[in-house]
Amino acid sequence: MFLPPQPIPACVIALAIVTASTDLTCRRIPNRIIAIGLAAALIVQIRLNGPLAGSADWLMGALTGFAVLLPFYLLRGMAAGDVKLLLTIGAWVGPAMTVRIALATFIAGGIWSLCVTLRRRRARQLLVNLWCIVSSMWTPGRQIAGIPQYQQIESVGSLPYGVAIAAGTLGVLFASAA
Repeated sequence: MFLPPQPIPACVIALAIVTASTDLTCRRIPNRIIAIGLAAALIVQIRLNGPLAGSADWLMGALTGFAVLLPFYLLRGMAAGDVKLLLTIGAWVGPAMTVRIALATFIAGGIWSLCVTLRRRRARQLLVNLWCIVSSMWTPGRQIAGIPQYQQIESVGSLPYGVAIAAGTLGVLFASAA
């Protein structure tokens, strides 16, 4: 793996830390931070790679970050701010590193979610939810014990997923530097 040229790593680390802290404290990622991050990423990408290549890297990275998390947003598994955050990080680091960051984020977020679920003693409901989701793929509209599936699914809690995105981002950046 390779580390992107400066100032990209420093800017992405700052973006990840700021958004994780606001997500932890306010449970939201402000659009102002996203807008500033996107504009700064475009300027830096153009400065480093030229107008055409820089704009293309910026756009492809942003689209990759958007595409990776959009399905989870559409399934109501995460908030729009999380999607916009990975979109912004993707604009900084490009599509290849965005995919690696997304995978690291899924691992960090999954482990964190599992720990929180176990701590809250909601593992049984989590298994019911997973069963409903998986079984609905094989037989849409099927009922379990006469109860529609959407009535059996109950949230086991939410997490400020910007923290998981920050953990995945920092992990990939630091692994790339090693």
